[in-house]
Amino acid sequence: MRVSLQWLRDLVPFRSDVDSLAEQLSMAGFEVEEQEDLAARAAGVVVGQVLSKTPHPDANKLNVCSVSIGEGSEPLQIVCGAANVREGMAVAVATVGSHLPAVDLTIKPAKLRGVESCGMLCSLSELGLETNSEGLVDLEVVAAEQGSPLPQLGEPVGPLLGLTDHILELAITANRPDGMSMLGIAREVAALEDLSVQEPASTELEPAAKLETAPFADHALLFSLTALEGISNGPSPKWLRQRLEAAGQRSINTVVDITNLVMLETGQPLHAYDRDRLAELGPEGFGLRAASSGESIELLDGQTLKLREDNLLVSHGDQAVALAGVMGGQSSAVTESTKRIWLEAAVFPQNLVRRSSRAAGLRSESSARFERGVPQALTLQASNRAVALLQELCQAKATGRWQASPVASSSEALVLRREALDRLLGPLATGEWIEDSKVCALLERLGCSLQPQHDEDGQVSHWSVQVPPARQLDLQREVDLIEEIARLVGYDNFGSHLPDPVEPGGLTAEQELLRRLRSNLRAAGLQEISHLSLVASEEPSNPAQVAISNPLLTDYGCLRTTVVPALLDAAARNLQASQAGFWGFEIGKVFARDGQGFAEQERLCGVVAGERRQGLWSTSGQPSPLNYHQGRGLLARAMAQLGLSLQDRRLGDDERLHPGRSASLVLEGKVIGVFGELHPRMAEQHDLPAGTLIFDLALQPVLTAASRTNRYCHAFKPFATVPASERDLAFVVEETQDVASVLQTIRKAGGQLLENVDLLDRYSGSPIPEGSCSLAVRLRFRDPKATLRDEQVDPLLTKVRQSLEKSFKAELRC
Repeated sequence: MRVSLQWLRDLVPFRSDVDSLAEQLSMAGFEVEEQEDLAARAAGVVVGQVLSKTPHPDANKLNVCSVSIGEGSEPLQIVCGAANVREGMAVAVATVGSHLPAVDLTIKPAKLRGVESCGMLCSLSELGLETNSEGLVDLEVVAAEQGSPLPQLGEPVGPLLGLTDHILELAITANRPDGMSMLGIAREVAALEDLSVQEPASTELEPAAKLETAPFADHALLFSLTALEGISNGPSPKWLRQRLEAAGQRSINTVVDITNLVMLETGQPLHAYDRDRLAELGPEGFGLRAASSGESIELLDGQTLKLREDNLLVSHGDQAVALAGVMGGQSSAVTESTKRIWLEAAVFPQNLVRRSSRAAGLRSESSARFERGVPQALTLQASNRAVALLQELCQAKATGRWQASPVASSSEALVLRREALDRLLGPLATGEWIEDSKVCALLERLGCSLQPQHDEDGQVSHWSVQVPPARQLDLQREVDLIEEIARLVGYDNFGSHLPDPVEPGGLTAEQELLRRLRSNLRAAGLQEISHLSLVASEEPSNPAQVAISNPLLTDYGCLRTTVVPALLDAAARNLQASQAGFWGFEIGKVFARDGQGFAEQERLCGVVAGERRQGLWSTSGQPSPLNYHQGRGLLARAMAQLGLSLQDRRLGDDERLHPGRSASLVLEGKVIGVFGELHPRMAEQHDLPAGTLIFDLALQPVLTAASRTNRYCHAFKPFATVPASERDLAFVVEETQDVASVLQTIRKAGGQLLENVDLLDRYSGSPIPEGSCSLAVRLRFRDPKATLRDEQVDPLLTKVRQSLEKSFKAELRC
């Protein structure tokens, strides 16, 4: 939105200078994106007169001119290439040292084809008033058109050409449609400086007749037509053209310029139709309808637009005369010969204009305002303002007004509670609270009317606030009123309220460990999955399932008791979609009935099915799904990075897992979950390959164990500087013996010098007796301070053998 400060000062006599006003508007929510001083376009440019013109000796298209810029200065010799330069012509002369920002040129003494030139004769384009100019600006013609005297030689040309204004380019947010008008900005400035707005003059017409025959109800909130005749149309006066140019619009003719001026002034788009170019159907001939597929319309900008069903049209009879809310049609355009018009003032729904504009690929000043919203209560006032200008400038005569039945707009009073105001804004920086009288004064500046309500102690408990029509689209809630008070007081005038005491934020130990666990699992090749906690009912097979009292859908009527089925279904869908494998995990809550109450628990579950394509390079392109031990290694590595080691224990009965290829997971002596191959029956039910691995364990014990100080706070351990001493042992134990218990016994017996134990081999068969198996382990001993000798290691090895014999009746192999 381009705001002319000269125009703004006519509406509100603000006291601030340009920079202060820009700062106030920016702090109030209207960001000033750019400031433009129009006087800078003609700084150093003065009125001159061409005394003589002679052809350039070495250039056919150049002339050497002698130009006077006043009695106190010698005539200037200026080389000029304009075709319309002549002797006696009043011209705009850019003197040496002046800068023309429109063409980014600083005037310096120069030689053009060997002839000295001290200045430049300017066209309107070089002064930033036109895009292209055919020749020099004739100041006598300009003065005659404006009916003003020609300034004296040597005087600045800026006032004659209207280059005395200052423009502010404002960024208008979607929630402030009132900012798309000069009156809206004037009201804002008046509220900021506690001033009154000088409303422009308008003409009050007779009440509008009802327009009932046209189908407007589905496409317009308000639609009115005013008939005017006896119009004398032509070029607009200087003040009107200058206001439009300051707003970035070009002048067309007086009637069109008036509709554009009123739109810029009030924010209400208007449109004029030439009545003599339309059929004599009267106001009842107008209607609103959706465009037909394949229909076309020629718009005012000259383009012919092929329409779609999303386009909204104003029609007269069967003829489309305008793209509603966007742009008028060429068939009913107003020209300088127009004598009679229909003046349309309407309010179209925001969504319809937005959809129509997008379908047409066209945005205009009108559509920009309709898309943000236009208050219905001010529409006829804007029409009255346009009628007053048409009567004043075009000698028009209003002969009637018609109006379609509008959709009533809400104007209910808002309730502003004192408690809500204080709670949201708090005290001022001085420690004082905003006084009741100050609240009333600030809202009254915006045009609101207030009725205070008191409590039993006589204190104001709340206000009943009636919002002015211009702000009804913005101020619709209590919090909107509180925001306005904060804006007018100034956000920088409120105190800063921080928690007491101020404590640093950050993640808790469990939150950080949970992030590390997720990262470890992703690094191991698993992808994190997330499913809904709502599942279908499993009754009567699962009485522990918790049912929801008001489910939206039958398939989501209960809370899940396990995460694994959802992961299995996800794996099946991925494999059916020609994916080579599915490696995924999920951390989520499960729910169950606990006696008379309910219990919830967070679980870590995962599924490893198929292979990863990224690993084919290591297997010469041959499929190689993970086996049991490789899959268990993925989970072990993820836990090891948290300082945890899960022990495997023989699993009892779990119908989900293969009975011979599964294990219970033990942490700190307690079973927290399971790991193993999916039972062949379940694999077949879910269309998953044999050897699919799953794990399911409680998350809280993992986080609790990993958050212990000896694991969570990593201590630096220096690298070993002395060699280790390794010993291999092979012994026979019962075949049913789990290896985890054997390794744990070895670690305990080896003492502090035992650095590591690795299982090298597990063998059963001849010559090992039936029912037994051979375990081969490698023990690594190290003293961090000195190299170990055999006499130090041998007693430890003997102690390990004795512990194995005692605990598992192990027999040493030779």
